[in-house]
Amino acid sequence: MKIIIGTKNPAKVSAVKSAFSGYEAEFFSVDVPSGVSEQPFSDEETIKGAVNRAIQALETGKGDIGIGLEGGVQETSYGLCLCNWGALITQNSMPIIAGGARILLPEVIAERLRSGEELGPVMEDYAQKADVRKNEGAVGVFTKGRIDRASMFSHIMNLLIGQYEYQTKKGVNPSPR
Repeated sequence: MKIIIGTKNPAKVSAVKSAFSGYEAEFFSVDVPSGVSEQPFSDEETIKGAVNRAIQALETGKGDIGIGLEGGVQETSYGLCLCNWGALITQNSMPIIAGGARILLPEVIAERLRSGEELGPVMEDYAQKADVRKNEGAVGVFTKGRIDRASMFSHIMNLLIGQYEYQTKKGVNPSPR
């Protein structure tokens, strides 16, 4: 099986490989556009970015499965929450979609995002560390390492693969895209 991952971000690539550990698979990472804002600002936009990356990955890499993972934020009545979504797609099927854990971002971070900054650079400044998005991510910083970005995306990947296995076995998702 040839799995094409729509990013070269090490945390996301690690999550995909870990989730597919029981499969005989080759993995290829490709940089593909999300087709959404650099900082997705809603569940809908973040889902769209994940789906776009999965479709682009599958088409670019000519694989069996395309994976798209996207991080974003969602405004709530309690404040701005971190959100993460993933999509898995095969030839001739609709995307399978799953979302992950959410945490409320500190207001100091939320204010900067609302003013137009992107979470990655804001977190590097806030944490005084380089490449936060490629390592622990905002979730790792704000949970003191109990959950890092790779494990958060691994959860999403397990949700995606579980649905994929169910649909493949049951023939639930035969619709072409």
